[in-house]
Amino acid sequence: MIRQAIHIIFLSACILLHAMSVCAAPALPEDSTPVLADSVIQVEDIQVTAIKQGLNLRNQPVTASVIGRTDLERRHVAALKEVSQVVPNFHTPDYGSRMTSSIYIRGLGARIDQPVMGLNIDNIPYLNKDAYDFDLTDIERIEVLRGPQSTLFGRNTMGGVINVYTLSPFTFEGVRLGMEYGSGNTQKYRISTYYKTSERVGFSVGAYYSKTDGFFKNLYTGEKCDWERSGGGRFKGKYRNLHGLRIDNTFSFVKLEQGGYPYAYAETGQIAYNDPSDYRRTNFNDGLTIRYEGEKFSVASITSYQYLDDRMNLDQDFLPLSYFTLTQARREHAVTEDLVFRSPDDKAYRWLLGAFGFYRHGRMDAPVNFKRTGIERLILDNANTSPDLVYAMDADELLLSSAFRMPVWGAALYHESRLELGRWQLTAGLRADFERTQLRYRSRADLDYTLSINGGAPFAQQIAIDEKNSSAHSYLELLPRFSVLYAFDPVRNLYFSVSRGYKAGGFNTQMFSDILQEKIKWLMVSGLTYEEPDLMSYKPEYSWNYELGGHFSCLDGTVRGDFALFWIDVRDQQLTVFPEGQTTGRMMTNAGRTRSRGAELSLQISPRRDLDFNVAYGYTDARFLCYRSGNDDYAGKRVPYAPRHTFSAAATWSRPTGLGWLGDVVVQAGVQGAGPIEWNEENSLREPFYALVNASIRFEHRRWSLGVWGRNLTGTDYNVFYFKSIGNEFVQRGRPRSFGITLTLNID
Repeated sequence: MIRQAIHIIFLSACILLHAMSVCAAPALPEDSTPVLADSVIQVEDIQVTAIKQGLNLRNQPVTASVIGRTDLERRHVAALKEVSQVVPNFHTPDYGSRMTSSIYIRGLGARIDQPVMGLNIDNIPYLNKDAYDFDLTDIERIEVLRGPQSTLFGRNTMGGVINVYTLSPFTFEGVRLGMEYGSGNTQKYRISTYYKTSERVGFSVGAYYSKTDGFFKNLYTGEKCDWERSGGGRFKGKYRNLHGLRIDNTFSFVKLEQGGYPYAYAETGQIAYNDPSDYRRTNFNDGLTIRYEGEKFSVASITSYQYLDDRMNLDQDFLPLSYFTLTQARREHAVTEDLVFRSPDDKAYRWLLGAFGFYRHGRMDAPVNFKRTGIERLILDNANTSPDLVYAMDADELLLSSAFRMPVWGAALYHESRLELGRWQLTAGLRADFERTQLRYRSRADLDYTLSINGGAPFAQQIAIDEKNSSAHSYLELLPRFSVLYAFDPVRNLYFSVSRGYKAGGFNTQMFSDILQEKIKWLMVSGLTYEEPDLMSYKPEYSWNYELGGHFSCLDGTVRGDFALFWIDVRDQQLTVFPEGQTTGRMMTNAGRTRSRGAELSLQISPRRDLDFNVAYGYTDARFLCYRSGNDDYAGKRVPYAPRHTFSAAATWSRPTGLGWLGDVVVQAGVQGAGPIEWNEENSLREPFYALVNASIRFEHRRWSLGVWGRNLTGTDYNVFYFKSIGNEFVQRGRPRSFGITLTLNID
């Protein structure tokens, strides 16, 4: 299979080499630099804040999309999930709550636990994907690097890396005010100030608040269930001198309260459940970056502290019946340190050497509370299988308590060398990554019931479970990367890369309530101890990624773009599954082997100075090669939840109004789509391809901007999520048609 992949990619390379050699774009003079508007295709040499990637992603063997500040504001991007489909093969469905930050890229992804893509904010790595979803304010640019980045960034970056850079006081000085009102009584307010005390020292302070009443009504309560209240802030201090020293410190915090979880029963299409479901989160992060740029090398120290405190309450049956509820309360501390040495970028031979370490400690309490309906149908009905034995319980509630302590630490050494030989660029890198993860848990349950034998008088029985145990795993991984790039000229190149990806293993904490439930049933029926199946942990996921890609510019820069062909061989792919029967939890398991192949294309076409077209298309064919689950063999089936196609097209027209106080008028219209999406391993349920039409009109002045926008203008009805709970099927519909108006003021 690997030989076949390499053969196909090299055959394609021969064709593309010929095509690019005759592309109609003349080489730019050596002293010229392309200057273009912000776009999802990065061509400007502005990435001075990047520490590991270098100055220009388009000169490197990587497939990347970069969205600048202007385009972020015009597209009304307020969260990472709103970049979905704008980047080829990048899919982030909006469902559940902000705790749910599921990312699917090139057929890879998972709904819980370890992410498939890393997230860095101002070079600070976020270790917990549950904190990925937050309001984006004053963002300078977003970079989405696709394909394994494990050599430089380590664990959980086998699908790529998202780099977010916030606005700097050295880039903008003044006060920024923002206000917005939209459908669902959505309101947003933000204020920030940027100032320099000298040419060497700058500060910024910002705060925001947002609220919405929601879009989906719980028919049982008669109220909207996806309401939200969120606020936060950021403080940034920057120092730089003439001797190459830079010191940056950013502190940010978020406070979030929301309802969420608008899950509809698939048989009726109605959202109706009786117990409260909500999510609360408080988190703050502090990152300190110290850099020194010397003549022979540069060194950077990136240090962070991260705190997360959240609580989720769920009516986990999502029905107007009293089955059971779940509370998951967690508190987590994490520290990271990344030390990076690199050579100057103006040498034929360039190198990078780094050391990374982290420690993360989490405490979580996850009690499941069975209500009367759940006791009767999930416990007593399973116990009362013989007419000679009759079990009964008078209690209206049964608490299954689980408490976890989860310390994780890791360390890594990594190196990358790059050699330029004329038009050729050769790159090789290797990372040695060690991780130690541990789970300490305590499970408790107390149950009083009566038992009647052969119609006799019932007599009292009691079950008391109080178990403590621990488990630990260690992983040592070698993560290499090799690439070769051929540059036709400064704006056109072709590359081929081979890299290994790695996603850490973990523990199935959400299965403990099912294990406790089984123990109770076994003790009631037989008095024997239940032998736990091997469901507690899941293994790491590994991949080899073979990629052929390139960056090009044609017709004197009128057409610019990126393309990639990829083949990914995955071992032990992590999948979120719901065990058979009336189970109450979900678990992560490992498929034997999967294969993902596909193509990506990004284009920016600028036929006139006032007109731009942006097109992004991604195709992924991800299938199981070897995966048996019980009696079922899923070989040849498509991997669920990853869309086969993603598509985005947008046109932007801007013209001066002729009135100095009004500035320019900018009209943007576009469409985004994804699908089809398989909802299960059997491929018996799927979401067809759907497309959403968006449009906006803005007036842009140096001191202010005013925009009116609309999303899903055609009112497309589509589902973004499907799952099972106790054998019942549920879906979440996508956001309906919505409108809004946004005002931004820039005060010098």
